[in-house]
Amino acid sequence: MTHIPPTTVNWCSNPVSGAGVGLRAPHYHYIEQQQPDIPWFEVLIDNYLVAGGEALQYLARIRENYPVTFHGVGMSLGSTDPLNMTYLKNLRDMIRRYEPVQISDHLAWVSTGQTYLHELLPLPYTEEAIRHVSTRIQQVQDFLGQRILVENVSSYMQFQDSACTEWEFLIEVIQHADCDLLLDINNIHVSAVNHRFCAKDYLDAIPASRVREMHLAGYEDHGTHLLDSHSRPVHAPVWELYQQALTQFGPVPTLIEWDQDIPAFNVLEQEARCAQDIYDTFLDQAYEPPAGHTTAATVSRL
Repeated sequence: MTHIPPTTVNWCSNPVSGAGVGLRAPHYHYIEQQQPDIPWFEVLIDNYLVAGGEALQYLARIRENYPVTFHGVGMSLGSTDPLNMTYLKNLRDMIRRYEPVQISDHLAWVSTGQTYLHELLPLPYTEEAIRHVSTRIQQVQDFLGQRILVENVSSYMQFQDSACTEWEFLIEVIQHADCDLLLDINNIHVSAVNHRFCAKDYLDAIPASRVREMHLAGYEDHGTHLLDSHSRPVHAPVWELYQQALTQFGPVPTLIEWDQDIPAFNVLEQEARCAQDIYDTFLDQAYEPPAGHTTAATVSRL
């Protein structure tokens, strides 16, 4: 098995910077015609793993003018199904063709018995799950020939077998797999409210050297729980948590994610400008990790 060398890249040397937005089909024409002042786009790559069609044509033209990242939902890293090698081969072909800055997927499982459920389902936080998902991430990285980012997901249930917190589980996985982290700030807030833990404790535990991207999105408040719908503007508590994250990790490339009830592009631009303004206040400062901040995970083995 080929080992992917560890990286020491931090926020200031990331090939993308600032606040990007997700590339969505309703905005293809606007982006191509207006060339909006957006620093980068994230491509939901599962929508493009096809032989041809209009979507790929737009992607090729937009890629000529903007850096892109690939974000997937199909690796099913936590599943007990064998890795989907057809999916990974198609993904590798797209990587070679479009040269994304980085590739990410979710710390979740989305398939069982070769059937895709179209949901990002959480894992039990156990030693067995750490070994299982870490091995699969290593196998994906070896096949693609590069490191990937894994994203924390929002959740609405907890497993009785879990033996640690979500953030301890996440840190163990990225250490064992030697991968990087896409830190979804909205998902942290949603899960913190749903499961009654402190979101700041989560942020405090994360190793800054692994955070390569952050996501912001909107949720729905159903009274008894928050639903991670990605169908609203970013809420105030998430903006506040984002500011804390920037203080801790520096100006990490940030994405505005909006997947349902997709608005006109100018609405996304406004959200991205809000993120960029917050981002710039930290970029203008001489960033140094807070005293005593952990730059390498110190969480003990379970």
